[in-house]
Amino acid sequence: MKAVICTKYGPPEVLQLNEVEKPVPKDNEVLVKIHATAVTASDCVIRGFKMPGNPSFPKKQIMQLMMRLFIGISKPRNPIIGLVFSGAVEAVGKDIKQYKKGDEVYGFTGNSRGAYAEYKCVSAKEIAQGELVHKPSNISYEEATAVVYGGVLAIHFMKGSKIQSGQKVLIYGASGAIGTIAIQLAKHKGAKVTAICSSSNEELVQSLGADKVIDYTKADSVNHLEIYDFILDAVGENKSSELKKQSKKALSQTGKYVSVDDSLLKIHPEYLIKLNDLIGAGHVKAIIDRNYPLEEIVEAHEYVDKGHKKGNVVISI
Repeated sequence: MKAVICTKYGPPEVLQLNEVEKPVPKDNEVLVKIHATAVTASDCVIRGFKMPGNPSFPKKQIMQLMMRLFIGISKPRNPIIGLVFSGAVEAVGKDIKQYKKGDEVYGFTGNSRGAYAEYKCVSAKEIAQGELVHKPSNISYEEATAVVYGGVLAIHFMKGSKIQSGQKVLIYGASGAIGTIAIQLAKHKGAKVTAICSSSNEELVQSLGADKVIDYTKADSVNHLEIYDFILDAVGENKSSELKKQSKKALSQTGKYVSVDDSLLKIHPEYLIKLNDLIGAGHVKAIIDRNYPLEEIVEAHEYVDKGHKKGNVVISI
């Protein structure tokens, strides 16, 4: 089968399209024929060995050591990276009961990765952890792949927000994979949403329900802040500005500020189930910026590395 191999840590050019052996499912696995994946910010972190956030010495060095021990010393231990996928079940091990051949599915690979390929096996343990679900019939493979990364992360980081109808919510980095879903989740709960992004993305975030847009590139952007009940930093500490510094202070007495760098993601079984319900009911839609073939994975990574994508960059396989 075709698969993209990460030969070592480095720039997008370290990714190479190769022929590798097609996996054979064990009794406790399903084999998925992948139709689409996506280039996520996390994929770029792994490929380039970039530390999320902005830790100082010696914290940064400790985190780098832990990352190498966890992922791989000189290159990823699993050379096929990629965190999200959608496709159809091609084969089912005899111990798997909830899936059958032909089922349309999508998922978030967690620690196993391996989505930059034509096929991937998913174990019963991974299924139980919530890393694979049936794809809703009202979205395509590309849309499923585009919604899963931002959807899971937005649900994870907003689960303790206790947003209520009429409350004010601020999303910093509103036009990215996580931010575009976060806007929709907050609007579904009846919040009044302020989106922070560049003016070029104003129309996009307004189409998702944003009530107010603040352009972070403008000198007077700080003057447009209000007092918020919940603030989500959807870009993390790698990107900073005076506006972000001031937004941390723009909280109500019971307000909460959350950054995507605050904790590592641990997938829970209910995340994709909740996402499916929201998609099926029409409360969440996918945002696709660009769609590349697998053969152009390097170009896709180069584009994502620029840090200006709108929503998601999808890879068709």
